[in-house]
Amino acid sequence: MTTHAPDDAQMQGLLAKAETLTEALPYMQRYAGKTFVIKYGGHAMGDPEAARNFAEDVVLLKAVGINPVVVHGGGPQIGAMLKKLGVESSFVDGLRVTDAETARVAEMVLSGAINKELVSWIAQAGGRAVGISGKDGGFVIAEKVEGTTRDPDSNIERAVDLGFVGTPKHIDRSLLDTISESGMIPVVAPIGVDTTGQTYNINADTMAGAIAAALGAARLFLLTDVAGVLDKSGKLLTDLDPKQIAALRADGTVTGGMIPKLETCIAAVEGGTEAAVILDGRVPHVSLLEIFTARGAGTLVHK
Repeated sequence: MTTHAPDDAQMQGLLAKAETLTEALPYMQRYAGKTFVIKYGGHAMGDPEAARNFAEDVVLLKAVGINPVVVHGGGPQIGAMLKKLGVESSFVDGLRVTDAETARVAEMVLSGAINKELVSWIAQAGGRAVGISGKDGGFVIAEKVEGTTRDPDSNIERAVDLGFVGTPKHIDRSLLDTISESGMIPVVAPIGVDTTGQTYNINADTMAGAIAAALGAARLFLLTDVAGVLDKSGKLLTDLDPKQIAALRADGTVTGGMIPKLETCIAAVEGGTEAAVILDGRVPHVSLLEIFTARGAGTLVHK
């Protein structure tokens, strides 16, 4: 059989790939044995190509010695199922009021359909994943969220009952450690249970941040539908600490849904995570760009 040497264009492509691997090597060495918690949601969850890319990234992280833990959301899918079943939903300041029927549907969608679909994507990419929720092994003990809302006319804040919406109170990391040490990837649905056995739906960002803190993760990645935190001119802010974030909130640069994401990042780094990053999940292989290149790809939050 005759083989032909690559032409100049092919050789340039091969050299570029080799340079990419060379650039990534020190980061692989730095993070080997570390834990990364990745919150997966938004646009990527509804796009098979994006899901495939995400699964490949997670499998690659595991292959180079990093321990990824995936926490997924599913708000749009829950909303679609509630509509299909004819269950009415209401929201208070962006949080879904979760009655008993809504809680049952949320658990069905999160712990069932979405969780196992992600496990399947990872398997197709050559990895081994285990789908769990916070109820498995009682690894996430939750407590009820006490919601508040502010009257737009009087500006008076009042309490509001959000139903079965919870927040992590205690996380037992042993189940996640056992899964990771066995060579598999935990895929976590944001469901918890309180000490009486009551099930609670938990915001996926909040769940991921609490897990990252409990694990002392090297990184928490929040994949979202924006490039990261932008200044008033639309330029990406690549590096922030809590003091800078407070200033950006005070002057109105940071508003809306970015506020709770940044609060999650701050809680994670103050709880033991080395750093948290808000990334654009619409960008193919964005997690790898953030980890394995000097340029990074999103907004990094650190102490």
